[in-house]
Amino acid sequence: MYKLLIFDWDGTIIDSASRIVSSMQAAARDCDFYVPTDDEVRNIIGLGLPEAIRILIPGVTDQGITQMRERYGHYYLGEDSTPTPLFPGARSSLESMHAKGMRMAVATGKSRRGLGRAFADTGLGFVFETSRCADETTSKPDPHMLEEILAETGVSPAEALMIGDTEYDLDMGKRAGMDVIAVSYGAHHLDRLKGYNPVLEVHNFPELEKWLDNQSVFA
Repeated sequence: MYKLLIFDWDGTIIDSASRIVSSMQAAARDCDFYVPTDDEVRNIIGLGLPEAIRILIPGVTDQGITQMRERYGHYYLGEDSTPTPLFPGARSSLESMHAKGMRMAVATGKSRRGLGRAFADTGLGFVFETSRCADETTSKPDPHMLEEILAETGVSPAEALMIGDTEYDLDMGKRAGMDVIAVSYGAHHLDRLKGYNPVLEVHNFPELEKWLDNQSVFA
């Protein structure tokens, strides 16, 4: 059925929600803006940073967005030491799936700098054929980044799967004409994802790998 697996990063592969929350709140305090609640920040995880800031701080100016981006990066990529571990089983399953010949990509709301740092920190960059980041294309849930990945890899929408933990991921996948998989352990509650009719609701990486092993395209 499928020739390409496209993963979200934050909340799907890596447990970064706590650092995103604390870094966003610290950035808002530095800029003397409204400090969003934990739930408000978790709700925007997956969006590009400018889009997320506009939602969190209504009426923010372009200058304010620039200030927030700088301070957020200062904390997330340096000052904030909140752990961002891989989800259980992620490393072993991704490396195993790569060894089996499964083609994989990343579509993320992170910046290219942020994803590059994440690849370096986890050592998992080698398993992904390509990736797209929010600062080099259109933010989720617009399907543009998926369309770019499909064009680069030569895969049709019907042959690709979008795997993510937020409404933005699944909405993007559906808009691109793909089947989607919802993970239950990320930023958005599974009840919010069921409306996108995922072909699978998955609770951990070994479960995902086992399901994919039964898809004949990877045999």
